[in-house]
Amino acid sequence: MNISTNLTDNIKMMKELLPIGKSYDFVTRDLEFAGRKAYFICINGLCDMDVFQSLFANLQNPEFLSDLENPSTDTLIASKMGYSQIEVTASLDNVLYQILSGPSVLFVDRFPKAIIIDARSYPKRGMDEPDMEQMTRGARDGFVETLSSNTNLIRRRVRSADLTFEKVKIGTVSKTDVAIAYLGDCVNHSLLKELKQTLSGLKVTTLTMGAKSLEELLVPKRFWSVLPSMQLTQRPDVACSYITEGHIILLVDNSPMVLILPCTIFQFTQSPEDYLKNPVVGTYFRLIRFLCIPVNLLLMPVFLLLTTCYPAFTQKWNLLSTGSMGNTRIIFYVIAVELFLDLFRYSTSLNTSKYSGSLSIVGGLIIGDIAVTLNWATPEILFYGGITLLAGLTLSSPELADGLRIYRIFLVLATAFFGVWGFWIALSLVIISILLTPTFGGMSYFWPLAPFQGKALYRLLFRSPTYKAQPSTHYERGKVHNPK
Repeated sequence: MNISTNLTDNIKMMKELLPIGKSYDFVTRDLEFAGRKAYFICINGLCDMDVFQSLFANLQNPEFLSDLENPSTDTLIASKMGYSQIEVTASLDNVLYQILSGPSVLFVDRFPKAIIIDARSYPKRGMDEPDMEQMTRGARDGFVETLSSNTNLIRRRVRSADLTFEKVKIGTVSKTDVAIAYLGDCVNHSLLKELKQTLSGLKVTTLTMGAKSLEELLVPKRFWSVLPSMQLTQRPDVACSYITEGHIILLVDNSPMVLILPCTIFQFTQSPEDYLKNPVVGTYFRLIRFLCIPVNLLLMPVFLLLTTCYPAFTQKWNLLSTGSMGNTRIIFYVIAVELFLDLFRYSTSLNTSKYSGSLSIVGGLIIGDIAVTLNWATPEILFYGGITLLAGLTLSSPELADGLRIYRIFLVLATAFFGVWGFWIALSLVIISILLTPTFGGMSYFWPLAPFQGKALYRLLFRSPTYKAQPSTHYERGKVHNPK
């Protein structure tokens, strides 16, 4: 539907479609330019009023418009409105979308088009380093909830003419802006095309949780797939490194997290910290991080398996300092410690660093000591549980650590109730679940293992010097199956 050349009709339509007069944040103003009446609409707090004061002060001056005879929308903008971010539209739907997105709209009597003035000024917080991705060295900025600010952070680092941001709208109610960022000369164009088609076909009312909601819409998963199917980051330097390697970045307005695709399981084992240290030191800590994955997943289930099913082995290797105890007590201790450590980790993550010291003292000294005194745990089980917790905190991706935690609890429960067979069957199901983890576009979740690429696998395991670790010109990776 197009707007009318009659200003009164346009004002009437705006009052019918928008809660003007009811919602306090809608600001309207009746104006007059060179004998022509005009009507201005904006949302309070989302626009820079200084811009409008300067524009309207000139337009309301009769001498400023005296040289224009029968001005049109285009001539008025071209000769009298010097602000750069101005466009015109005849679509009523576009007018509504622009007003609700932040730009302001100006209707002028007898003009067949509305003037859209983009002088948005979104409230935003500082670009501080993300709490979940802190580093000892390196940049201290992070993505924020404003889309334009996040694109600027990427542009600042990747000053390439091929860097492209394509914007799409998702959600019939929220109409959330989503930007697709990529380098045109090295992106996988078939994957990019499939992504655009998928985004345009999403039937959703709103992205409730921003980037995380978009991830679940792009890669639907079954309940048995608990590992992350798409990497999220709040660090601009991490996002830019993946862009230069040929990946695609999705930026969602109102969300400080960006999505990186395609995704492999090895992406969750890397950290920018590796490249801020000597190559040998960085390789050492990267291999330690790889070792922490099986430790976090298997230490407690294997300990439970050995102590309950192989008592002779337990005594030989002194796995229990208190000597032999019943299987029921061991199972109870292991499950109690697992739940206690999860409660401790969750409570500390929800509180500020102001209370982290106090929580550590309460959890590590008071509760741990009393648990041993009351025979709710043993020192060795607390020790193995503490090693498991540290191994999980070592992983650079909290999503990967959370997925491994669910797998570990499943292994512990299966071993506790069904013994040796329960452990091996549960471990087989865990491996199958990992192998069946879905990814977007049917890309391999285990590249460069499948399909195998030795050079890429070597760079994942070992930190190469900067002059050898430059990304290639083109991003190539095979698919394991055709996308549906």
